[in-house]
Amino acid sequence: MAARRTLSPEEMAERLVSGDRRMAARVITMAENRSEKIGDLMKLIYPHTGKAMVIGLTGAGGSGKSTLIDRLIGRFRQRDMTVGVIAVDPSSPFSGGAILGDRIRFQKHSIDDGVFIRSMGSRGYLGGLARAASDVVRIIEALGQDVIIVETLGAGQDEVDVFHVAQTCLLLLTPGMGDDIQAMKAGIMEIAHLIVLNKADLDGAEACLRSLEATLHMGLGDKQDGWIPRILPTVAAGVREGQVQGIEELFEAILAHQMYLRESRAMDQLQAARVEQELGLIFKDELEKIVFAGLKGTGRKRDYIEAIMAGRNDPYSVVEEVLREFFIGRNSGERSS
Repeated sequence: MAARRTLSPEEMAERLVSGDRRMAARVITMAENRSEKIGDLMKLIYPHTGKAMVIGLTGAGGSGKSTLIDRLIGRFRQRDMTVGVIAVDPSSPFSGGAILGDRIRFQKHSIDDGVFIRSMGSRGYLGGLARAASDVVRIIEALGQDVIIVETLGAGQDEVDVFHVAQTCLLLLTPGMGDDIQAMKAGIMEIAHLIVLNKADLDGAEACLRSLEATLHMGLGDKQDGWIPRILPTVAAGVREGQVQGIEELFEAILAHQMYLRESRAMDQLQAARVEQELGLIFKDELEKIVFAGLKGTGRKRDYIEAIMAGRNDPYSVVEEVLREFFIGRNSGERSS
């Protein structure tokens, strides 16, 4: 049997941009594993990105994120819009892989050619998003999906990282959340363009809505211009269609926020912030590669760790020393020569 020919980055990018879903899955795996080829591949993919509507959704476990996304997928598909979903799951501490399966959570849409679903492990990164999530959004954009929904795990201060990849951010809450109001005041409220009170048919929903409105009013102060966050009650789960509530209102609110972004030129600011974030992540990764490649095989990395553990040194001094050697020292040497 003839050996399978290795595809070039150009061939892989061409297949991805032409709508090859299997190639998209393969490239995403490369991004997650930080393959040596991923940098060259992303250079080819990047010009085909930036056109999708990117929605971020965060909320505590059990708040109904997956069910709500399932409803939104259906609504976008009714408009004949293709959808990509990135579901960031808790990682296995052993393999780094996602514990939950995407097809278990979105079974109804898993065989729809207009829907591309990918689960990702968070791999220990704070902020609710895997390190590769930024690249994965770009990959799914290049695949040609009209809408990309990024679902993050958990809820709390660290979830604000979703802001860096999403244009419209949804915060999902449920009645009886108690101290979560304090977390909202502490920071997560600032990223939410739409606040969704899901399971609004439960006891205490009315009181919760009033509390949310009061909290939002306090947070806004005298703000009169710009986008004013909206609070929308929903019931995403229901045996019969009549039991489902608020999905159409939420869908229209998402479209309204997207229109606001385009008409106010706020979309340009969001895109600039997204690129700035990407630059920071890429710089960090590349600098880390250079430093650890330089230390590899010298035994110095272990020496540094032992010195820090013994109290003879500290991480800040070590980083300063290494950066001085690898960058400042090298640059001055090049100038003098």
